[in-house]
Amino acid sequence: MKEYKTDREWVLLQEGPIELEPIVQFVQVPEAGAIDLFVGTTRRWTDGRETVDLYYEAFEEMAVKEIAGLFAETSRKWPVARQVVVHRLGRVAVGEASVVIAVSSAHRNEAFQACRFLIDELKKRVPIWKKERYADDETEWVEGTLPPIPES
Repeated sequence: MKEYKTDREWVLLQEGPIELEPIVQFVQVPEAGAIDLFVGTTRRWTDGRETVDLYYEAFEEMAVKEIAGLFAETSRKWPVARQVVVHRLGRVAVGEASVVIAVSSAHRNEAFQACRFLIDELKKRVPIWKKERYADDETEWVEGTLPPIPES
C-alpha cells in the first residue's frame, strides 16, 4: 500500500476492496455543492472474450507522484475543493472496483470536468499496468500497457 494525503488531496494504492464511504466523507466539505464520483469496475466481457479477473501492478512511488501532479493540474484548471484517487493493485475480480475517483467543487460542471480529466489522464500517464485473464486461461497486458521491466 502506498498513500499520499493532505487536507485537500488523497492518493491511495491498495490491495483489497475499495471502501466508498471514507472517500465520499473526505471530499464532502461545506464549500462544495457538488461531488462527482467515478467507479471503474472489472467487466465480464471484453471484445467478445469472457474476463475472469484483472491483475494490476504499479511503480508505486512514481504512480503516487504522477497522480499528485494530476491533482495540481486539476486545481489550476478548475476550482476543486478536494480530490481523491484510490486504485487497486493485485487481483480484481469481475464486478469489483479497480479505481475510484472523487472530486468536489462548488458547482457540478467543474466536478464533472475534473473527474473526467483525472480518469482519462491517469490511464495515459500513470505507471499502473493491467493484465486481463480470460476464461480460456490466456492472459494479456491491455490498453497499451506494458508489464514492468524485471529487475536484474
